Amino acid sequence: MHKRTFLHAGAAFALAVAAPAFAQGVGNYPDKPIRIVVPYPPGGFNDTLARTLGAKLQAAWGQPVVVDNKPGGATVIGLDAAAKSAPDGYTLVILPFSFAVNPAIFAKLPYDSQKDFAPITLAATTANLLVVPATSPIQSMKELLAQAKARPGSLNYASTGIGSSNHLSMELFKQLAGVNITHVPYKGSAPAVTDLIGGQVGVMFDNMSNVLPHVKSGKLRALAVTSPSRSPLAPEVPTVPEAGLPGYEVGVWFGVAAPGGTPRPIVDKLNAEIVKILHMPDVKEKFVAQGVEPVGSTVEQFQAHLQVQRSMWAKVVKDAGVTPE
Repeated sequence: MHKRTFLHAGAAFALAVAAPAFAQGVGNYPDKPIRIVVPYPPGGFNDTLARTLGAKLQAAWGQPVVVDNKPGGATVIGLDAAAKSAPDGYTLVILPFSFAVNPAIFAKLPYDSQKDFAPITLAATTANLLVVPATSPIQSMKELLAQAKARPGSLNYASTGIGSSNHLSMELFKQLAGVNITHVPYKGSAPAVTDLIGGQVGVMFDNMSNVLPHVKSGKLRALAVTSPSRSPLAPEVPTVPEAGLPGYEVGVWFGVAAPGGTPRPIVDKLNAEIVKILHMPDVKEKFVAQGVEPVGSTVEQFQAHLQVQRSMWAKVVKDAGVTPE
């Protein structure tokens, strides 16, 4: 009897201690700085998304938000750093397109893509543009295909790394067109586009937000867009099927997650605030002007999206024989 009373008292004490900790972890969240990991260097839309969300979260919650760029390893370095962070809501990570592709490329990853991340929201989507330097003699996608077929391997293309949207956009393009174009991976969009403008590489698929300003300024020439219809921001640029390759379509996406095990109340609070930010008029205007469509999904919708993406791109990776370099 005394033992049972002691056990009940001990349980009550444990609950009394745990309750304030739980309240502090959820009810008072956030009460210290938040870090957003970006697995790319500054300059691309993944970075723009993080900095936009960071500024708005800081304004809403009164806590500093720091963007931590960790490029390299086909985004594995940054994703691994986020996965191994404390699951307390104080580390977030921008999930890039390659997040859903890496499990099909790498035989062993330092993290489990399904267990070590807590999806928060599908933040935005965009299309890729197929671009060449303005100095290139290639004037159209048909001319690009003609050169690639006449001289296999003579053209090289830039990407932001193995498994990135621009890498697999080109691999799917190569599969459907039956051409050989050599891959030159970079650690991010900014250095890749710089070399493309300078003529060190010959062609590239990249997010519209990253290359459209250079198309408008005359530094790059757009040959096609990967979306199912033409973009209102560049209505003169044909879709890939219109330009001569039927059956081609690629959508690019950007998400936000936390380390796996982050309490669901914190995930829900982050989801509500980030979705609210994505629908703010100034944020929508900023993103749409760059060719990016804000989304702001539920947690469950984002989880389902990731599953579809994993399945779809696993087949492309297998058919292309993509391996780590």
